[in-house]
Amino acid sequence: MVREAFLAQAEVCRPMGSPFTSDLCLLFAENLDHSTAVGSFCLEWVGDPSPSADSIPLRICGGLHALVLSGRDTKLAQYYPTDGGNCPPWSEIQRVLVEHEVFLLDWMQSPPQTNEVSRSAVIWPAFMEIVRLTGKPLHLLEVGASGGLNLQASRFAYDLGGIICGNKDSELRLTPEWKGDLPNVADVEIAGREACDLNPLDPTQDDDALRLQAYVWPDQADRHDRLNKAVKIARLFPAPVEKADAIVWLREKLSGLRPEYCTVIYSTIAWQYLPENARAEGERMIFEDAGSLVEDKTLAWVRFEADGDTPGAGVRLQLWQGNEGKNIDCLLGRADFHGRWIDWWAA
Repeated sequence: MVREAFLAQAEVCRPMGSPFTSDLCLLFAENLDHSTAVGSFCLEWVGDPSPSADSIPLRICGGLHALVLSGRDTKLAQYYPTDGGNCPPWSEIQRVLVEHEVFLLDWMQSPPQTNEVSRSAVIWPAFMEIVRLTGKPLHLLEVGASGGLNLQASRFAYDLGGIICGNKDSELRLTPEWKGDLPNVADVEIAGREACDLNPLDPTQDDDALRLQAYVWPDQADRHDRLNKAVKIARLFPAPVEKADAIVWLREKLSGLRPEYCTVIYSTIAWQYLPENARAEGERMIFEDAGSLVEDKTLAWVRFEADGDTPGAGVRLQLWQGNEGKNIDCLLGRADFHGRWIDWWAA
């Protein structure tokens, strides 16, 4: 199953713009064996090694990239796209697996942390839609936030089909390929930002920032540029992510909804990775809380997640307004998993 996981990841990476990572995964699929401790660690993985589960391919590829970015292995760095190189030969990979065995085994204990900043361009028009419908400031609750970079969405600038919005003076401007209807523009006021993750990272700390950078594929310079700008913003405006189980955390946060703002639960390619029973419990809890809304309390749920359809992932909005009883459940559009394109249907 481990070799199949590398082959599956290779098929994902190439059409998503990373032939380097695709070639590296193919190299592992063809050559990985028990001659190194790291190789045995991968091949003897007890859980599900596939890209949609424990993602062994991205763990090891991220570890190699971390060695390059941190300067721990300058010889390996010569093969990486940042130095104009190509995928290294297997003999070079074997050398790295032996010489950096301790570092790589430790690195691979944790799952990949892909805090893709471009996903903010998908959730921002959803936030504007919620404000248009409710007229309220938003209190954000992000599930599976990793380093919390998408908590900073209001501090980014956006060009959404020619509509310039967000913080127009921001150093970071997101410009996805836009299709479909133009977004409904609204002035979004953020009343609060909170987030949780089982293994949160702190972008204000160099080691955690390195982990975020290492999981960006090496041959995608534009993604690295966006991430580095987002980390800079996060260091100016820290928004800590709480280490917590998503469902336990949500139960606590939903216990005291306040009428002066709309509470917005949201996730960007994270809810789908919760265990099936946790997803079911979370949905049941959110629906029960939504069904008991009174007076002028409002609750929204935005999910940018794989939904079994194609292309990309769905952007679903559910909105409950206690004072009017007008509930909304709609698909706002679809978007590329990395936010490269957005097809919007909200108008």
